[in-house]
Amino acid sequence: MRVAGRPPYIPGVLKKIGYDAEVARAAGRWAGASDASVGRVARVDRGMTSVLTDVGPVRASLGAGLLARVAADRTEGPATGDWCVVQTWPDHRVTLERILPRRTAVVRAVAGEQSHGQVLCANVDVAAVVVALHPLPVLAKVERLLALSWESGARPLVVLTKADLVADADLVAEDVAAVTPDVDVVVVSAESGRGVQALRDRLEGRLTLAMLGASGHGKSSLTNALVGAQVLATRTIREDGRGRHTSVRRELVPLPDGGAVIDTPGLRGVGLIDAEHGMAQTFADVETFSHECRFTDCAHESEPGCAVREAVAQGALPLRRFESWQHLQRELRWIAARKDARLRSEHVAERKRRSRDGWNGR
Repeated sequence: MRVAGRPPYIPGVLKKIGYDAEVARAAGRWAGASDASVGRVARVDRGMTSVLTDVGPVRASLGAGLLARVAADRTEGPATGDWCVVQTWPDHRVTLERILPRRTAVVRAVAGEQSHGQVLCANVDVAAVVVALHPLPVLAKVERLLALSWESGARPLVVLTKADLVADADLVAEDVAAVTPDVDVVVVSAESGRGVQALRDRLEGRLTLAMLGASGHGKSSLTNALVGAQVLATRTIREDGRGRHTSVRRELVPLPDGGAVIDTPGLRGVGLIDAEHGMAQTFADVETFSHECRFTDCAHESEPGCAVREAVAQGALPLRRFESWQHLQRELRWIAARKDARLRSEHVAERKRRSRDGWNGR
């Protein structure tokens, strides 16, 4: 492992990473007091939040009001990239009092529960699906991450890393581009520097880019290359080709010339939740064929007049892509059913509680 130092603090950092009139208006109601200030969440760990402010970075605990909201809905808690209001107390404690409305949010289903959402990062302008060129990218995994990216509200991007390890990087990029309609594909190498400046140019206007992908695909190395310094630790992949976890938390890193990168821990599995829009964008070709089906509620199984299956039979729609779409659709239906069951259970529990409290109050 190569040990890295902390990113240097940048004076006037908030404006360089996206603070604008919209954020100022949202914060105005809460940050008017002399002991309150606006900040942006850089990292969340161990019950504490690292927040960048214009007077320096601070460590903040959750205020009482925010704690209560998080107890009711965990997505109300701070996420890397959130704009927020922090308060400094006379004893020098700092508390995070308010999360400002999110413009975008990357949300996945919580592992093991599959009916709750987890906010991976917020206020992202570009959601980059980061995939190494060696070994060859698994297209089904790219499609899953693209659905997550489209659903976030950010602009998706596919970043193919480790171009220095293969001789046919551009040909592989063409194959990936064929299954990523309306999404740019960028080839980069943190080792040789190929494509790094082109990727950095995409953050002009002080935009924020989030890197999404599995361990060992070069997200931390690419972050270091974008910053131009060794600010995040990196590790080599294992002998079996699988990645080692380097990043253990989602972390926002400002770039010296403006903009920011959010590095995320490797995602072994990404559960989709409420991702209908993301699916429609990722599989726009399947959606187009489905509009020609004889029945509007065609499940594309064995119904007569199914244009999707006809497209597969004629080779107009690759079977692999159709099966990937089917798999993700089944997953979304299962998650939705779990979510509905949970909401019904919570509703019944709430009715019982109210009935009990009403009876005890007599």
